[in-house]
Amino acid sequence: MSIETARTDELGRELGDAIAALPEYEAFEEAKAAVEDDEEVQQQISEFEQLREEFMVARQMGEANQQQLQKVQRAQQELHSLPTMAEYLEAQDRLQDRLEEINEAISETLAVDFGGEAGGCCHD
Repeated sequence: MSIETARTDELGRELGDAIAALPEYEAFEEAKAAVEDDEEVQQQISEFEQLREEFMVARQMGEANQQQLQKVQRAQQELHSLPTMAEYLEAQDRLQDRLEEINEAISETLAVDFGGEAGGCCHD
């Protein structure tokens, strides 16, 4: 491993550690754990995912209809209205906003969209 690679790895770990220490990240992790520990939320997630999968299969077969779509949308609304899930989604949004701010700061320094370019592959 070259000195440059080692330094790059070190910088990456430092950035990861700094992000993990953000209040937004800590709140997200706490909200995620609460969702994972909430039996009602887990049941609603399972039901929603089953309805969504059934709808996707029906759509691929050209058999999906508006009633099925509305059923999936209602299940999603019910899931998102559960307090534990709503808190998780809010924490996720706050973390995403913070990560976008970090991306903008890095991108400004590099004069390139860091988050967009870090993904790699196929850019037009």
